Amino acid sequence: MEKIKIEKLDNLGRGICYINNKITFVPNTLPDEIVNLKLTKESKKYNEAIVTEYIKQSKKRIPSKCPYYEECGGCHLLHMSYKDTIKFKKDKLESIIYKYAKIKTNIEVIPSLESLNYRNKITLKITNQKYGYYEPSSHKIVNINSCLLASPSINNFIPDIPYLHIKNGELIIRSNYNNELLLWIKTKDKINPDLNYLKEKHKIVGIIENDNVIYGDSSFIEIINHQLFKVSYDSFFQINRYICSTLFDLVNENISDNEVIVDLYCGVGTLGINASKDAKKSFGIEIVKNAVLNAITNSKINKRDNIYYMLGDVKTCLPKIKENIDTIILDPPRAGLDKVTLNTILEFKPKKIIYISCDPMTLARDLNDLKTIYNPKFIKGLDMFPYTYHVESLCVLNLR
Repeated sequence: MEKIKIEKLDNLGRGICYINNKITFVPNTLPDEIVNLKLTKESKKYNEAIVTEYIKQSKKRIPSKCPYYEECGGCHLLHMSYKDTIKFKKDKLESIIYKYAKIKTNIEVIPSLESLNYRNKITLKITNQKYGYYEPSSHKIVNINSCLLASPSINNFIPDIPYLHIKNGELIIRSNYNNELLLWIKTKDKINPDLNYLKEKHKIVGIIENDNVIYGDSSFIEIINHQLFKVSYDSFFQINRYICSTLFDLVNENISDNEVIVDLYCGVGTLGINASKDAKKSFGIEIVKNAVLNAITNSKINKRDNIYYMLGDVKTCLPKIKENIDTIILDPPRAGLDKVTLNTILEFKPKKIIYISCDPMTLARDLNDLKTIYNPKFIKGLDMFPYTYHVESLCVLNLR
């Protein structure tokens, strides 16, 4: 295919060019690069392609430190400097928030203290005893022996995965502040791990096969900002403890004493416990049973006797609260707020909303509705996921 110039980047970090006037997305490219391409997908509205040759490379391109980067779908921006990835995320956030919420603002993106080896959780696919990540848009496994984004304790364990004797399935590895590991194996096969070997080499707290504990415990302790949190194998917890610490600080800076606080999608209770030290009363709502059990334990560990937890769907539990709410903290799934929950929040009219989001598109959509009666105080980006196109956001809104 003839030489093509990359014009700019899309929100997924892919280069954009035009072939026969049709927009074409090309991973692992930078603006102003000239490349030869091979089309991998053609549709009526767009193409997807891969580079077969770099004719002219950008001066901003850097060699990837990862040996699997060319084929693995685990991260997207390792051909950029870390500084440039932060600028990409800043531009992306500002563009999305303005385009879809009509809010024009200068958004600071706070970098991660560690840009590599920050992940405390990874999920590996296993097929015929071959383990790794999938290739992009594929179920073909890229076999790995380490991951630049994973914590050192997870990387130390990866070469010993064969000792779990998993033929087919999925392995979720979690690590904590103390380099302890929690392993969750999802498989239909019968497994017989070599526990003696694995225990000698690694600090394994527990191994869970499907939903049954086959060794140790089903949870471990994590520490963030001197607060202790019990985390079960199937509970949500932020994957970057460096940015999680910053997130806690930002939430605290926007909480006043003696408030009634509601923490929606509370997981193991981290944000609510962090914010409720001087609260009048706090509520947490979560649909995952183990997470709620963790949250109850965590509130006791951290001496918070003013927090009440509700197990269930946010949209059905939130209307049951009869208090006058001062602040709602919410960290919803990638899909953002459902209409029922959004309307309930607007009916409650809390004085303040602290909205944490992992998807700028759904954040912008929800802000478009919330801004009918709220003014955004600020929006900040947090680089929870360095060297990927993902970016965490925190928006504080005040009732007009």
